[in-house]
Amino acid sequence: MEDPPRRPGELSFRGRVRLFLGGAAVLGALLLWGLAGLPDYRSFTPLYGQLVNKDAISERSTTAVVTAVNFDYRGFDTLGEEFILFAAVLVLALLLRRLADERRGPLADSPRRVHTTSALVRLTALGLVGPTVLLAVYITAHGHLTPGGGFQGGVIAATALLLVFLGSDYEHVQRLRPKPLVETAKAGGALAFVLIGLAGLIVSGAFLENFLPLGHPGDLVSAGTIPLLSLAVGIEVSGGFVLLLSDFLTQLLVLHRKPDR
Repeated sequence: MEDPPRRPGELSFRGRVRLFLGGAAVLGALLLWGLAGLPDYRSFTPLYGQLVNKDAISERSTTAVVTAVNFDYRGFDTLGEEFILFAAVLVLALLLRRLADERRGPLADSPRRVHTTSALVRLTALGLVGPTVLLAVYITAHGHLTPGGGFQGGVIAATALLLVFLGSDYEHVQRLRPKPLVETAKAGGALAFVLIGLAGLIVSGAFLENFLPLGHPGDLVSAGTIPLLSLAVGIEVSGGFVLLLSDFLTQLLVLHRKPDR
């Protein structure tokens, strides 16, 4: 079977398959090489973990050691992970743009213009929106005290938009997520992380240095810059996932609309 016509410079289907298989083979070899160098299960003593568990509460006034590691002891690594997420959301948003041959039809053609779920499902979904947002705020704000933090809280906050879609329709989703605000939140969260790191450099001479008062372990206002960094990540994660979710829904509805006559 011959390949379909393609634009100048575009790889053929066979070429894309070969490119994918070559990249997958290289990646698979690297993963196997990395896994081969790992120590046997329970064959080593995690001295670093024991040291952090012993000193994190006294040094950083946080009772969530994992959060202290993420946003303080190895905060620079978390900064890299945050921008990996930022880049991934940006690339996916670009890929989900409407193709040139996708034409918008009337919104009435959308399969979710008319409710296809029961009233009980709609009421349950809409009733969970408020508690979901509240849980996201709690998980993010208490990340330095209990298991959680900005990554988890941001994902939970984004699911509130999905509940809105399940309980209503796409028009309400569009009204509740102004795209400029969502994009600003995504970029602003990443920028806030960098600015807090620069503040540490200016005040204490080291990037991401924990320069704020640490307070007392167990208090909501404690752990210095850790809660602020967690909040910055939560804002970026929620903005990124809301943007992806809305773009996926838009793409789905575009593909299901009938072409203009």
